[in-house]
Amino acid sequence: MSKKKLAFSGVQPTGNLHLGNYLGALKNFVSLQKEMECIYCVVDLHAITVFQKPDELRNNVLETVASFLATGLDSEKSIIFNQSAVSGHAELAWILNCVSRMGWLNRMTQFKDKAGADKEKASVGLYIYPNLMAADILLYKATHVPVGADQKQHLELSRDIAQKFNNDFDCKDFFPLPEALIPKNVSRVMSLRDGTKKMSKSEESDYSRINLKDTADEINKKIKKAKSDSEQIPDNLKSLEKKPEALNLINIYSEISRNSLDKVLIEMSGKEYSYLKSKLAEVLVETITPIGNEIKKLLSDRSHLEQILKKGRQKANIIAEENLKNIREKVGLI
Repeated sequence: MSKKKLAFSGVQPTGNLHLGNYLGALKNFVSLQKEMECIYCVVDLHAITVFQKPDELRNNVLETVASFLATGLDSEKSIIFNQSAVSGHAELAWILNCVSRMGWLNRMTQFKDKAGADKEKASVGLYIYPNLMAADILLYKATHVPVGADQKQHLELSRDIAQKFNNDFDCKDFFPLPEALIPKNVSRVMSLRDGTKKMSKSEESDYSRINLKDTADEINKKIKKAKSDSEQIPDNLKSLEKKPEALNLINIYSEISRNSLDKVLIEMSGKEYSYLKSKLAEVLVETITPIGNEIKKLLSDRSHLEQILKKGRQKANIIAEENLKNIREKVGLI
């Protein structure tokens, strides 16, 4: 008999989510809630692996929830809550810290990227946060996890931890081995200023990204100033291989207009990049500004967002406590 499908995914409350978050994650979340049960978590415990100003963190949690709702997530269909409100995440993370192996964590490439040159000054939390990520998923016995390609290594670690737990405590199939749901034919959204870097809030220039709260005027200005190419648009992808900024604009237009790359290249071939930029700005304004307006509207009523988190926490806690009861029993905790 096939097991019930359950998807879990977490988003860090960085505040002011951008186009990369929308095309790479949120848009997919909305589609998934039509196919299976979904749990979407604002992972504030992950956020504090690097220092956060408390008031900013609280505001960012609410803004992330507002972004969830504004892009189409339905709190009646999906469970939406913040991670720290369900203590089972931290409890299971400690148990899994004792199952996971140092060698596994040493191979995690994201720690090396995030810790930078001076790893000795990185927090212990940053080092072991892949175990917390595993706990997030396994606490609900999720079968599927929508992730970007850059998170696949962490999901593989979650599978390894689940398998070792099942073997160590002689409970075959207790934890399902979660499968990655990586969106097909979705290109990574890159910086508008440097096509070799991922679009990110951490990049200094605000002109490097389209924020979900940007106005029509801001979107138009950013696309107009985005790096492209002085030559005309080619009719094939191969000609764009060494032109990452130009390729990025083509990819974004393809995603946001819901047209294949082949169709976009047929439409744009032989034209100047100024023409592509005008068409791209037009469709971005059409898609993003209603989302931004809805985010701002939702943020004007904090109590409504807090109520959604409360309801989500209650639903999540029921599942978490039931599973934790069985986990404690397997481990021998009284």
